[in-house]
Amino acid sequence: MTRILLVDDDTAFLQVLSRALQRREFTVSTADNTEQALTLAKQQEFDRAIIDLKMEGASGITLIPQLKLHQPEIQIVMLTGYSSVATAVEAVKLGALNYLCKPANTEEILAAFNDATDVNIAIPENRPSVDRLEWEHIQRVLKEQDGNISATARALGMHRRTLQRKLSKRPVKE
Repeated sequence: MTRILLVDDDTAFLQVLSRALQRREFTVSTADNTEQALTLAKQQEFDRAIIDLKMEGASGITLIPQLKLHQPEIQIVMLTGYSSVATAVEAVKLGALNYLCKPANTEEILAAFNDATDVNIAIPENRPSVDRLEWEHIQRVLKEQDGNISATARALGMHRRTLQRKLSKRPVKE
């Protein structure tokens, strides 16, 4: 039976994909961060890993070489909602078999393990607008700075009042 390590900080996605894989007769272990995933990889052998790129804490891309160190034969597919050619190239260079843009269904993910020659880095048609991406980035940096607006403005390289003005607006629709 194929053993899969599933790593994603989106709990709902993790549960849905885990159940879908289990219905297809896979043995699935889940982790919601890179540290948890490494602990599992040290405790048991996996045939495959499905890893989210952007997670709380360390990026999923940092997990690839660490998993390959402990389990050289593991096949890895990187998932992301923020696809770019640069991260796709980096993931493949580090040892990922394939790179998929979210949303990806179970069949597409499983097919990615069989189709390592064509790395799928296509940007989805319904990709978010630049304004939406900016809003999400600001929110992510704000969270990293524990809600400190001054520290967030410094991290983003913008004036504090400009940041406050952007934060006072409603989020841009996708």
